[in-house]
Amino acid sequence: MATGRLGVGETLGALNTALGPGEPVWFKETRARHLRARDFLAPRPALQARFEDGQVPEHVVRAVAGLQGPGVAPVLRCEPTPAGLALQLQRPAVFERVLGAVTAYAAPAAPAAPGPRVVLHCPALRGALGALRLSQLRAVLVADHLARALRAHGASVRLVPAVRDPHMRTFLQQLRVDWPAASEKAATGALRNLPLAELSPAPDGGGLPPGVLGTVCLKEVMRERGCAAGYDPNVDKCLVTEDLLSVLAELQAAVRHWPGDGPRGLAAAPDADGCMALHVVSCEEEFQQQKLDLLWWKLDEQAPRTQKHLVCGPVKAASALTAPEYYDLRHAQVCKAAALKRGRELSQDPTWTEVFSVLSAATIKFEMLSTAPQSQGTKSGTFVMYNCARLATLFEGYKHSTEQGLYPAFPPVSSLDFSLLQDEVSVVLGSWAPVGGWDLPSQRPSPPLPPQGEWLLLFNGVLPFPELLSQTAALACAAPGLHATARTEMMCKFLVQLSMDFSSYYNRVHILGVSTQHRGRGGELLGVQGQQRRRPAGPFSPPGASTTPVWSNVCPSPASAGCA
Repeated sequence: MATGRLGVGETLGALNTALGPGEPVWFKETRARHLRARDFLAPRPALQARFEDGQVPEHVVRAVAGLQGPGVAPVLRCEPTPAGLALQLQRPAVFERVLGAVTAYAAPAAPAAPGPRVVLHCPALRGALGALRLSQLRAVLVADHLARALRAHGASVRLVPAVRDPHMRTFLQQLRVDWPAASEKAATGALRNLPLAELSPAPDGGGLPPGVLGTVCLKEVMRERGCAAGYDPNVDKCLVTEDLLSVLAELQAAVRHWPGDGPRGLAAAPDADGCMALHVVSCEEEFQQQKLDLLWWKLDEQAPRTQKHLVCGPVKAASALTAPEYYDLRHAQVCKAAALKRGRELSQDPTWTEVFSVLSAATIKFEMLSTAPQSQGTKSGTFVMYNCARLATLFEGYKHSTEQGLYPAFPPVSSLDFSLLQDEVSVVLGSWAPVGGWDLPSQRPSPPLPPQGEWLLLFNGVLPFPELLSQTAALACAAPGLHATARTEMMCKFLVQLSMDFSSYYNRVHILGVSTQHRGRGGELLGVQGQQRRRPAGPFSPPGASTTPVWSNVCPSPASAGCA
C-alpha cells in the first residue's frame, strides 16, 4: 500500500500541470449532487480557452487518468462531459490511505524550515478587566487563535503584554486563553535616557504637562521611513510618558530575547528583517497603536522593520456589555438550557461546573471568530457544539459497551477489505457482526448509500483539513502598507459545514445497532425495550452517561469507524 498523506493541493497541482502551461483550471467539487459523478472538474469554458475548439487531446486525458506522485490521490477515470473534463478518484483506495493514517490529517504539514519570528501584541490586555469592551475581547481571542495556528506551523511567537491584573488572568483561564503573566512593569532603563536627547522640548519654551518626558514629531518619522501608507493623517505629535516607555520596553525585550536564545543577558538581538511585530487591536485602539509604532521606530534602532496591524471590527450586541458581563450572560444561558433539559438541580451540581465553563467559552469563541476579524458581527456556534456533543456521546457509548463486553473491539484498519467498496462507501465485513448476530432485518447490511454519505464526510471533512489549518495561519503581510488580514473565520465555516454533513448522515444511518444476544437482558440493561435504535443524548447528557451501543447497518461505515 502506498504511504504518505494525500493532499487536495498536491492533487490539484498535478492535475493542472498535466494539462500543460497556463492558468489553473481544475477545482475540487464539494456539493453532494456533483460528487455523485465526479470529484474534480476542469470546466468547459476554461478548456475552450486552453485548447482549440475546447477539445482536450487524447494523450492529455490519458496523462491525467494515469496521474501519480507524492500526495496525489489515485485516479479512477477521467472523461469529457458536457460540464467539462470530469475526474473521479479511486475512492476505496483513498479511504484506505486516509483511514490507515487518519491522525496525520488532524495536524498541519510539518514546515520545511523554521518559521518566522512573530511578536504578537494585544494592547487590550493592558487594561483592567472591568473596562474590557467586546471589541477588545474579540481582539484577544483572535490573537490567541493566531498564536496557536502560527506555532502549529513552526513559527516562533512571543505574546505581549504579560498580563499583570490577576482578575484578567482568571478571566483568560475561563476562556481557555493561554497567555503569559507578570507581576511588574517592564524596566524602562534602556529607553529612558534616550528621550532626553531625542525628544523635543515643549513648544514656545513652555513647560511640559506632568509626567511627560518630551514630544516626538511622528510625521517626521513617517517621512524618514517612507511608511505613510495606511497611517491616519491626523497622526502628528506624541507626548512621551513613562507608561509609553514601559510598553515599548516590553516590546523591545520580546524582540531581543527569544526562547532558546540562551541566557537573557547574553542573547543576541535577531536581525531586524527576521522578526515581525503584529499588533492585534480593536478599531478603537488603532489610532493610539499607530502612534506607538512610530515612536518605537524613533527610539529603538532594533525595532522590527515590519510592523503590521490586524484591526478587529466592532461586535454586535443588544446592549452595551463589558467582556465579563458578556461571559456571565452566556454562562447563565448555558445553565438555563441545561436546567430546562435535565432539571433545575443540574445547574447546581458541582460536577457540571467545568462542563458549563467549557460550553460558555466555546460559545463566545465561536461568536467572535466566525466572521473575518475586519468585519462586524457574531454568529452562534450552538449547532456545531450540539453535533460535537453527539459525536462525543456516541464514542463514549461505544467505548463503555466495549468495556462491558457487549461488542467486540473495532478491528485494525489494515484488516478491512476496502476492495468491497463500490460506488458508495460501506465496508461489509462478512463475518464481523454484533455479538449474537443481527437482531432485525433492517439492521442487516443495507444497499450502498448515496454519495452524500461517508465520501462527503471524508472528501470534504478529513482530506482537506490539513490545508485548512495552513490557511488559517496564513497572514497577508507581504503587501505594502500598514494592515494585515487573517482568515480566522475559515475554521468556523468549516465546522458549520461539517456539522451539517454529519447531522444529515447521522439522521439517515444507524451508526450503532442492537444485537440478538442482548435483546433480553441487554434490552433492560441498555434501556432499549422494543426500540430498534436510540439516539445518543444531546449536549447536556450527564458526564459518563452512555447510550445504546448498536452496530451500524452499514457494518460499519468507514467514516464513523475512522473517527472512532
